[in-house]
Amino acid sequence: MRRHAYGRAYGLVAAVAALLASAACSSTPYSDDAGAPAGTGGRTIRPVDGCGKSSWTDPADLATDRLPARCMPLAPGPQPLAKTRKLTIATGTLSAEYVAPLEVALDKGEFEKEGLDVTLKVLPTPDALPLLAKGDIDALWAAPEAAVMNGIKGGFDIKWVAGNFSPAPKSKSGLWARLKDGETAAQVRLAGRSLGTMIGKGSVIAYPMEKTLERHGGGLDKIQYRQLGSADVLTALQNGGVDSAWLLDPIWRKVDGRPGYAFLGGQPLGEPLGGMLYGRSLLHDDVDAGVALLRAYLRTVNTYFASDYKQDAGFVGYLAKLLKTDEAVLESTPSLRMDWEIREGTTTRLQSAYRAQGVATGDALPESKTVDRSLYEEAVGHVP
Repeated sequence: MRRHAYGRAYGLVAAVAALLASAACSSTPYSDDAGAPAGTGGRTIRPVDGCGKSSWTDPADLATDRLPARCMPLAPGPQPLAKTRKLTIATGTLSAEYVAPLEVALDKGEFEKEGLDVTLKVLPTPDALPLLAKGDIDALWAAPEAAVMNGIKGGFDIKWVAGNFSPAPKSKSGLWARLKDGETAAQVRLAGRSLGTMIGKGSVIAYPMEKTLERHGGGLDKIQYRQLGSADVLTALQNGGVDSAWLLDPIWRKVDGRPGYAFLGGQPLGEPLGGMLYGRSLLHDDVDAGVALLRAYLRTVNTYFASDYKQDAGFVGYLAKLLKTDEAVLESTPSLRMDWEIREGTTTRLQSAYRAQGVATGDALPESKTVDRSLYEEAVGHVP
């Protein structure tokens, strides 16, 4: 039974706030190690109230049942900047569920509590990248796609600094095939067959798609791509225009359980493939603002998205209005597992898939050039 707890959640949040305030006055905050706070990159990392050992997981842990990092609700607490900083975050959409933490943070004043005046601006990644590199925008809510990796190779000072989500175990967002007569899911072979996708080559889905294709006799270089509009991908799969298609939430529900279709695989569990990208301004020029932005994001996740948030009917209704989407559509798919951490080796695996697609060449960039975990580690008080 779904709980109607949204109104009552404020009482819990208030209680936790009082507990954190009390802890700050009467006890020693959590520290990964005993002794003085440690520093990294010239910055001091201090213990953070409400963020204990569960606020960080080993990046090398790729277990599909790994629990995402979490602090207590309302943690990490705000640390307002001395002077208000105006920031612009670009995103490809404001209606997708994975953008919800940013929109909730803006709506609930979490950025403002940090002394940040944040604007969310809709921009496709190719248009946003040069602006991010030049400092005309401050952050990009997207993914380390081929365009990002190629931009870094070309000299753009951009890094992936926080993850966004991984799918729920029950999600079937991913690669679907239209079965031939008498064919079972296990028998599907995709080499030489067509794939419908609205994203095309160079997207992060190349990595999970490569893993799935390998199990079904295909390969990123052995399929025929058909880039279609978002409204056309499902139609093409249903009418036989394509043999397979990458179906996103909630579109896959249209074929789930129907004869003639098979779900072959989706994004790896426990491994975010997107999130926050920073350019020079927040990586170097104003790191305090960069940490503050992530602190507000993490606090929003811990307070509103810590677990199965769709069990709260009131919150689902609130999200539907905020995202300007149909409440029934939002309810039709499992909650995302919001996850701010970045797994070890993800960008290496992504680049391997991009090379297989023919949209990247040369040696893979090392993770030191593509990822920076230090800002979210500072936000939760983790000493590497």
